[in-house]
Amino acid sequence: MAMMGTTIFSHILPVIFGFFALILIISGSLEDNNPKLGLGVALFVIACVFPYLVLSVLI
Repeated sequence: MAMMGTTIFSHILPVIFGFFALILIISGSLEDNNPKLGLGVALFVIACVFPYLVLSVLI
């Protein structure tokens, strides 16, 4: 049986990370700001991989 709180790691945090990643990607590409664009891409990758890493440990 899954532990309590897995919804936070599987549905809430990745959406928040993904939203801020898209904001940083759009802002970085429009301003030609490569560090901001790179941070957005890295945050998007973290948002995609984060649930698999955390939930494999919790479940």
